[in-house]
Amino acid sequence: MRVVVTDETLRTRILFVLAALVVFRFLAAIPIPGINAAQLQAFLEGNQFFGLLNLFSGGGFSTLSIVMIGLSPYITASIVMQLMTILIPRLKEMYQEEGDSGRQRFMQYSRYLTVPLAFIQAFGFLLLLQQQGIVPQLSPLSLVTNVFVIAAGSMLLMWIGELISEFGVGNGVSLLIFAGIVAGLPVQISQFVFAFDIAQIPTYVGFIAAAVVILLGVVFITEAERPIPVTYARRVRGSRVMGGVSTYLPLRVNQAGVIPIIFALSLLLFPQMIATFLAQSPVAVIASIAAVVNGWLANSWVYGIMYFALVVVFTYFYTAITFEPNQIAKNLQKNGAFIPGVRPGVQTSEYLGNIITRITLVGALFLGILAVLPLVLQGITGITALTIGGTALLITVSVVLDVVKKVDAQTSIREY
Repeated sequence: MRVVVTDETLRTRILFVLAALVVFRFLAAIPIPGINAAQLQAFLEGNQFFGLLNLFSGGGFSTLSIVMIGLSPYITASIVMQLMTILIPRLKEMYQEEGDSGRQRFMQYSRYLTVPLAFIQAFGFLLLLQQQGIVPQLSPLSLVTNVFVIAAGSMLLMWIGELISEFGVGNGVSLLIFAGIVAGLPVQISQFVFAFDIAQIPTYVGFIAAAVVILLGVVFITEAERPIPVTYARRVRGSRVMGGVSTYLPLRVNQAGVIPIIFALSLLLFPQMIATFLAQSPVAVIASIAAVVNGWLANSWVYGIMYFALVVVFTYFYTAITFEPNQIAKNLQKNGAFIPGVRPGVQTSEYLGNIITRITLVGALFLGILAVLPLVLQGITGITALTIGGTALLITVSVVLDVVKKVDAQTSIREY
């Protein structure tokens, strides 16, 4: 059966993505009742962690919408499943060796895990917001109702993301996060305009120059790869001569993409949420310990160091999961291919492992620096309204490049 992709098909996919994003923005504008807007704004401004959560919920947390926790449960479930591949060999085999069917089952387990996590996070955030005076004290029935509504909103976003991946163009989850970032740009631009100071013009010029350099760096690292030459042995079958060609195996410098930053943000949010929740505990010892942890986590130096370290660790971790040198060496050997100057089998595996370790260091350090860049700029300029959102910039560039590649692939299918 031959499938012909026409311009009409591509146009339909793009329109489906746009319609899904409109639905997402509509859901992000529906708030839960009884919100203290001033208290919420002060809470978000004084808490960097929950400001990041607001980023990934597409601004839904700033309005306490029905999708206030966004894709956080799904991302957390994905982190847990990735970590479980280390402890459970069957999951690792399913993810790495069983092809598309194995990965689909692996992702299905992640969706199942998202459901209880969504309820837990919805309940925890509501209790936390009640303690902060942002949400009024709810009756048990109202609390249960809001928990179900918020959890359902998160799962609805997950479903919309899956629909975009299947019927649209690009990765649905990444596109939803991208839409949330873009939706917050008007507010950030207005804050910059109101905070404009003519005496800071040299700083602004330097900021624009730095933004251009960083943007070019993001594109370069995202697209950079190390080509490994591969030669296929010549085989004669009857009158046909097969193989004997040379090609290359591309190893990306940023093999993990934006996943390490998302993982690191999710892990940083969890202890902050727990400590803030326990700070209101009636037990004095627990409340004092939670207050100390809160103060420690609120320190920008501590936050920056932890953020940088987690991004580097997760870059290596995710690369180790998605790139398996032993499996690649086996596949090359089965297909009669070899790397010139390297023996097939174990030596090929070690050779690929050494290369991926070295180039991953470049990608990990780049991601770590990009993640803490806003904190560095705030410390240098002292202007909180003028920051280069390294995380948001990386996500935006990665999503745009991915969508462009997917559109080009669809166009190529039509041409051939």
